[in-house]
Amino acid sequence: MKLSLQRENLLKVLQTAAGVVEKRQTMPILGNFLFQVSQNFLVVTGSDLEIETRSQAPIDAIDGTPFDTTLPAQKLLTIVRSLPEGVMVKLDFDDTRCVVSAGRSSFKLSTLPAQDYPHIDLTQANVSFRLQQGELKTLIQHCAFAMALQDVRFYLNGMLFDITSAGLRLVATDGHRLSTCFFEAQWDDITPTQAIVPRKAISELSKLLNEADEAVQLSLAKNYLTVQFMDTIFTCKLVDGRYPDYRRVIPQHNDVSVSTDRELLRSILQRAAILSNERFKGVRMVFEHNLLTVHAQNSEQDESHEDMAIDFSGEKIEIGFNVSYVLDVIQSVKDDSVNLVLKDSSSSCLIEFRHEAMSCQHVIMPMRL
Repeated sequence: MKLSLQRENLLKVLQTAAGVVEKRQTMPILGNFLFQVSQNFLVVTGSDLEIETRSQAPIDAIDGTPFDTTLPAQKLLTIVRSLPEGVMVKLDFDDTRCVVSAGRSSFKLSTLPAQDYPHIDLTQANVSFRLQQGELKTLIQHCAFAMALQDVRFYLNGMLFDITSAGLRLVATDGHRLSTCFFEAQWDDITPTQAIVPRKAISELSKLLNEADEAVQLSLAKNYLTVQFMDTIFTCKLVDGRYPDYRRVIPQHNDVSVSTDRELLRSILQRAAILSNERFKGVRMVFEHNLLTVHAQNSEQDESHEDMAIDFSGEKIEIGFNVSYVLDVIQSVKDDSVNLVLKDSSSSCLIEFRHEAMSCQHVIMPMRL
């Protein structure tokens, strides 16, 4: 079998599938791409047994009888990436090898049998809906930073997809903060469903999404999430667990609202972070009459103090936060101002943001300094 493809088309599908291929794997074939020919398209699949990305590129010319095979992922991607722009890449397959050629360049790569390549067994989808790529990407960006990292509570190492007929809600928490965003929609006859998507899958899916108006279709089966693009199908196993009730974490009685300039607060917190404790990243924020003062101190007794004018007339509130948590939220907000909703010095802070059909809530637990 001989195939000819434009270098840019081949490179695009290789880069799309390469994200899930592990450099170190227990099964050698997982270091390979699966190559399949479907009509006039080359379908390239990458998998790590938990996530599978399948993407296709148009074939310019084909000679011989198509068959499935696998090629070493990292080597092939590096070769194609290094080739000059605009060249035609030719792939000449036999039973055990593939010759990759372009212009005067030629490379021989070993193949492994396609029948040994693992496939995620997709079951019939129970829930299916569509939304624009940009909307899904924005939802993920507003929540992803709150996911836990290697927490023993494995269900926190991912993001909750809470789907109802009213829309899609994403939730992420690491036990110290929580972020949730809701996208309003009208999906008739949809069965309310919750699914926990693992952290790595969220990271890879976010890379595939762009700001385009093009719609994607999300389908949920019992153990899998599938996201279908125009030329790519992304599938991942779901986390088997029960997500905690996020509604109980969102403060209901915070009545002290402080609105301030987002960019000014961000720059003050970034400077405070320089002298905060390297491990806990704690800063103390003091709210008093029309003034916010941010204090930071580390174990070497270095200190920083900086204040800014705010519109605040309530009783003095002195509260400590992990400065990284606050910065994550502020940097995700696109408005010129940010609104902090407080109760007292020992209660969580709520930061809310709304844009068109999307509304976000961020909860940050206080820390003792």
